[in-house]
Amino acid sequence: MFWFNLIKSFIGIFREGQTPAQVAGGFALGTLIGFSPMVTLQGLVVWLVLLVLDVNIAAAVLAMTLCKLIAYLIDPLFHALGFFLLAKVEFLQGLWTSMYNAPIAPLTRFNNTVVMGSFVFALICFVPVYIGIKRATVAYRTHIHSHVEKWKIYKTLDKSKFVNYYRKFRDWKG
Repeated sequence: MFWFNLIKSFIGIFREGQTPAQVAGGFALGTLIGFSPMVTLQGLVVWLVLLVLDVNIAAAVLAMTLCKLIAYLIDPLFHALGFFLLAKVEFLQGLWTSMYNAPIAPLTRFNNTVVMGSFVFALICFVPVYIGIKRATVAYRTHIHSHVEKWKIYKTLDKSKFVNYYRKFRDWKG
């Protein structure tokens, strides 16, 4: 049931009334939060950016959920990338030392290999995720949605009481 709801949410996000840029922005910021630990200074900054910008929050939550599930599987990659950046790249040693001695920088937990690797990985993925989701949203809205509406399962779900209650709640202007 979890996976079915996740797929339904993903399709619903593509259909929403927001622009493809807003959907892609929310998804990309959710990817940043999902891959990197949330209880860090950079996690707090990304949450604030997410809440300040006009992006799709549902897309961000969906991306965060997906990326948190994937992140546990690729933690060894995060560790290897973080270890490489923290220990093997000689010209960054001075930067790490000065950051460690700075008053606020240790709140980022940059000296943890998994935190460093996951945040750098998330930053690398940010632009490709944004562009890919933006293109996918445009493609879904122009080509795929008309085909999905013809599926029996879509018609059944579209007529369900839960969906009707949701639409009434969504359209209610109190």
